[in-house]
Amino acid sequence: MFSKLRLFSGNSNPILAQKVAQESGIPLSNADIFKFSNDDTFVRIKDNVRGSDVFVIQSTCAPVNDNLMELLIIIDALRRASAERITAVIPYYGYARSDKKDQPRVPITAKLVANLLTTAGADRIVNLDLHAGQIQGFFDIPVDHLTALPILLDYYSKMKWKNLVIVSPDSGGVKRARKFATNLKADLAVGDKRRTDNSGNSSIINIIGNVKGCDTILVDDIVDTATSITNIAYKLKELGANKIYATCTHAVLSDNAVKKIQESPITEFVVTDSIPLTKEKKMCKKFKQLTIANLLAKAIKKIHLEESISMLFD
Repeated sequence: MFSKLRLFSGNSNPILAQKVAQESGIPLSNADIFKFSNDDTFVRIKDNVRGSDVFVIQSTCAPVNDNLMELLIIIDALRRASAERITAVIPYYGYARSDKKDQPRVPITAKLVANLLTTAGADRIVNLDLHAGQIQGFFDIPVDHLTALPILLDYYSKMKWKNLVIVSPDSGGVKRARKFATNLKADLAVGDKRRTDNSGNSSIINIIGNVKGCDTILVDDIVDTATSITNIAYKLKELGANKIYATCTHAVLSDNAVKKIQESPITEFVVTDSIPLTKEKKMCKKFKQLTIANLLAKAIKKIHLEESISMLFD
């Protein structure tokens, strides 16, 4: 049934790829992937993939450009090796926030990356919790958009709460937070965020909703510098919130984000392994990492068998 299914991994998140292989029962195929001394990336597919249905697992996280270029080269190598179908499994889609022209004379890089993947030879894309769902429309090939919501909800549903309130850091994340609130039978609150300068920094002006004496969960899709989510955590504490938890799918955690989270009132920060945590980040006791390997393994098998994947989220 799965004799023609092949799994490959780039260097961005090999631990996740190995977990997906274990969950699916499909071993990772062999490829040489390394850099020459001149910084050029080299890829050689060592297994026969002629006529195969190939899935390449590669998050385009930091170093974003290196991991993206590596993915493009792997896809090109597979296409030239006569793979029947090539699916790029990209749990974290780099440049996702560059999805519109919000200033004069700026690119729409998320669309450019979509064009590059298609030109390289990808036949299908699998993504997880895109920053903007409309990015699916940037592709002229099929896109399967997965979500880590069931994984996160399963974790939080097993905990005991006191007057639980789900908090969206801003109005843009209300839809995501509302799904959380509905499934956990909790109330909803929203952060009123304002940009304070041209650098993109923000401050929390107010919380719309009652959080006094309540347990709270801050819900976001991507946490990068952690400025917004820690600012709102301080505001929640100021307004009398009880326990403050936070969660996101993609833990980018750039600059001194880990330090900000460590010093904040956040009790626990739950993330997925769409992006690997470095040793330094793992040392922060507040982080709890959940794996998306089983979700990806199930999706890969269903796509290979031409079955619907929507039932994964029912």
